[in-house]
Order: sequence, then C-alpha cells, then structure tokens
Amino acid sequence: MLGAAVSAGLAGLAAALLTGCGASAVRVDGARDAVRVFEGALASRDYAAACALLAPQTRGRLEQDEKQRCAQALGSQELPVSAAIGTPEVYGRQALVRAGEETLFLSPFTGGWRVVAAGCTPQGDEPYRCLLKGG
Repeated sequence: MLGAAVSAGLAGLAAALLTGCGASAVRVDGARDAVRVFEGALASRDYAAACALLAPQTRGRLEQDEKQRCAQALGSQELPVSAAIGTPEVYGRQALVRAGEETLFLSPFTGGWRVVAAGCTPQGDEPYRCLLKGG
C-alpha cells in the first residue's frame, strides 16, 4: 500500500515537473519566435512589421527621439541583423536573447513577447549599451 502511495506521489511530481517545463518551453519558444520575426523584418527592411514587435515604451521613445513615425525612424537606425538566434534566457517577465553579436531584451505583453531593447552589447560590469531602448 505504501509502495502504491509513493508511486502515485512520484507520478504526480513528474506530471507537475513536465507541466512546468512545458509552460517554460512555451515562453522560451515565444521569445525566440519574436526575435526571429523581428530580425527577419529588419533584414527584409519591413520596418512596419519590426515596429509591431517593439514594446510600447520603446516604440514611443524611438518616435520621440527621431521625431518621426516608427517605421521611418527604425529604418534610420543602424541595428545589427542576424539569423543566428540563440536560446532565450527567460527570467520572470524578462527575456534576454543573443542574435549574432547583439543582445535583445524582451518582455511579454498582450499578444506576445515584445522587444524592449535591441542592438545591445555588454560593457563589462556596467549595464548593457543599447542602440534602441524604451524609457
């Protein structure tokens, strides 16, 4: 009887772990897909599509800084573009994704992951330096 209870407990634990991993995989895949689409839009110069993947504050800051609509402003940026998308590192409501030599930061919003900062490079012990970022 005790063996059956232990087996049932282990089966429940395994199911909980698999469910947790599945949810995590969905979040990781979502962040990776958002970067893939963003990088693809930049590569094909579809700046309107790339703007749709920016977080609202990032888009707003870009438009304010450049004093033009997002698609035109994004086209004038010198963001690196890469098809080499690394595995996202998801921490709570933030994700870090490396694409070639740059790093992108994302957050989940209604409708999926959005790019909060792009064209980021590490600065040793200092915060990342980003070409595009929100407020």
